[in-house]
Formats: sequence, structure tokens, C-alpha cells
Amino acid sequence: MPSTPTRTVRILLVDDHPLIRSGLAQLIATEPGLQVCAEAEDAPSALDAARTHQPDIAIVDLSLPGASGLELLRQLRAAQPQLPVLILSMHDESLWAERTLRAGARGYIMKEQAPQDILAAIRHVLAGNVWLSPAISARILGRISGDQAVSPIERLTDREIEVYTLIGQGLTMRQIAEALHVSVKTAEAHREHIKQKLSVGSANDLVRHATLWSQALPDA
Repeated sequence: MPSTPTRTVRILLVDDHPLIRSGLAQLIATEPGLQVCAEAEDAPSALDAARTHQPDIAIVDLSLPGASGLELLRQLRAAQPQLPVLILSMHDESLWAERTLRAGARGYIMKEQAPQDILAAIRHVLAGNVWLSPAISARILGRISGDQAVSPIERLTDREIEVYTLIGQGLTMRQIAEALHVSVKTAEAHREHIKQKLSVGSANDLVRHATLWSQALPDA
């Protein structure tokens, strides 16, 4: 009896850097049974592509213009809860991996990982599993057991870390509110909570604090 052809897995790539998307597409093209069906550079185009192309998995960067990758992740989960999302980012996994899992991601892998590890993460998530590095898995277990110290930044909620990141990028409260789809009053309330948790005295001090932190982050 002839074998049934294996169905090709359709992948949506979301990254605002064309070179990154191109490199990922070339990598994926080397793997049998995987195919990039669509690419997007921001949250609106990603949501449109997911709706139009119905991918089997989305690979999403955290750094996107406008709404963050974390916000896009929430939107994708609301629109297509069956769509698994793998976060591929340069941002510190110790700060972001657990947050993205809570928001619904099925895995988190750094862009600096070897190509075969990225392909393995895609396969792992497609199989219904969660992909994390051994270091982050141990860190999460350590936090659950109470053995892991938590930094002030890590004490921020998911929304607060988004506001803090956008402050560091130079956005005003109104721009932040628009990017996160909340009111200016809500964005300002988050700013006050951040100041308290980080022991920062004024809004100007917080801007300087957030800017220095943001400048230390990778931009890809």
C-alpha cells in the first residue's frame, strides 16, 4: 500500500528585521516538511497573516514596532487559541521566558542558539511540548522551590515590564497607552507602581533608569 504523503507544516515568521526573517526562512527551507507560509514585521500584519494563511505555528520576536511581541502573543491566543507560538528573541530569557509562557507561548529560544537547536525547538513545540533551555527550566524550578533570588526588575508584572521597556525607548505615556491599548490613566498607574517597586523617586528619574536599562538590551 502506498504511503500517505506527509503534510507540510506551515510557519508564520514575525520579526521587524528583514534580514532575520530571510535567514530564518532559509534555515526552515533546509528542513523537510517545514515551509514558511507568511512573514510579518509588526503585530497588525501578523494578526492579518495568521487569519489569512492559517499557519500551524508562529515564530515571534519580542521586539516589534508599536505593540510588543508579548502583546501580540496575547492577541494571537485570543484570536487563534489553537495556534502554538514559539518566541525567538535576543532578549534575556531569564527575564522574559517565564512571562511569555504565562501569556500562552509554547517555547522560548534565544536567537544566538545554533540553527539545529532552533529547528529542534520548532519540532518540539509542533509535537505539543514546551521548549525552554535547561538553565531557564532550572531557574523556574528554583523559583517555585523558593531557592531563587528575584531582582527588582523581575518583580514587575508583565504589563509593568512592557511599560518600563517602552519608557526606556522614549515613548510618552500617551504613546504607551496607544501601543498597549489602555487608557493614559492606566499607563500612568503602571508607571507609579514601577517607581515604587524600583525605588525611583520621580518620573524623570524613571525615564533615565529605563533608558539605561533599555540601552543595555540587544536591539534584534
